[in-house]
Amino acid sequence: MNQERVYQVLMGPHISEKASLAAESGQVVFKVAPTATKVEIKAAVEQLFDVKVLSVSVLNQKGKVKRTARGLGKRNGLRKAYVTLAEGQEIDFLDVE
Repeated sequence: MNQERVYQVLMGPHISEKASLAAESGQVVFKVAPTATKVEIKAAVEQLFDVKVLSVSVLNQKGKVKRTARGLGKRNGLRKAYVTLAEGQEIDFLDVE
């Protein structure tokens, strides 16, 4: 996979309470492109962070319909990937050098 596609597949980490609980069991959550496949996500994470990926689970989260002053509006949807890392591997997003 070329370097340009790696940055198109992974949009960034998804930080939430559920993602923090998943991190305790060796999983990392990423926001990914709507067209990204599991194989592309696995290759991108391994290439970008130098870790061994065991599995990838993908989730499509639909945007909520919200009521506004002008009627109904819709938030954007989101595609997330739960990446399970090998034993002893970790990705630390808070470690800035």
